[in-house]
Amino acid sequence: MTADTPRRIVLVRHAKADWPQVSDHERPLAERGRTEAPALGLKLAGTGIAFDLALCSTAARTRETWKLAVQELPHRPRTVYEERLYEASVGELIALLNETSEEVRDLLVIGHNPAMHGLADALTGRAEGDALVRMNRYGFPTAALAVLGFSGSWKSVEHGVATLLDYWTPKH
Repeated sequence: MTADTPRRIVLVRHAKADWPQVSDHERPLAERGRTEAPALGLKLAGTGIAFDLALCSTAARTRETWKLAVQELPHRPRTVYEERLYEASVGELIALLNETSEEVRDLLVIGHNPAMHGLADALTGRAEGDALVRMNRYGFPTAALAVLGFSGSWKSVEHGVATLLDYWTPKH
């Protein structure tokens, strides 16, 4: 792939989690989350993107979200469970994106807030339609997703490099 290869990054926040007496990392999905995750999967399938790679946080709620969402996709991408997605800063997430193999054209990232919203906001240099207005209005609630597009290498990912192509939440 060349330096001007069009690429997409889809950022997803896990579905609604429960608050049982377990560590934050081990929190499972709540009943609402188990409903949101398949709806998220249908939305991902509806994008028509055939993901080359999915990076998923190792937290229980992100793994469970992905397990339920991926069943709705026509093609299951290679999945890497990445510890660095849990409690990551925006800078750490950009560094992680910079490590992505140039063979990957379309990447899915399943993580947590505030990092997913912060990353979507940081990467967005422009937006199509009202996607940015909606993202700013609704924030990044559980099971939200942002589709970003850019051209270039993964090493070139930095603030403002992408176009926000779509934004979706299960409620709006």
